[in-house]
Amino acid sequence: MPQEAWSDKDERQYEHVKESEIERGKSEDRAEEIAARTVNKQRQEEGRTDNATPGGTGNPNTPLPERTQQELYNRAQELEIDGRSEMTKDELVAAIREAQ
Repeated sequence: MPQEAWSDKDERQYEHVKESEIERGKSEDRAEEIAARTVNKQRQEEGRTDNATPGGTGNPNTPLPERTQQELYNRAQELEIDGRSEMTKDELVAAIREAQ
């Protein structure tokens, strides 16, 4: 298990998601990654983790304007866009589009 702080419920959810992903044809490593991310996201949404700031960049199939400002900031950070901390959401969208 990737996290020692997980509850019994978290561990059951992890195993369930992992087995479901394996049944869908995912490799065991990929299934474990998906299961861990699922449990960690649930824990974060419930406020049971120390990290209050998500590190994701959002679903790549979601249009940029529909992503959160934090997701846009994280994507701008990946693209090494200067001045991103001072940008509004609309400015981040424009800067990301220009950099891609």
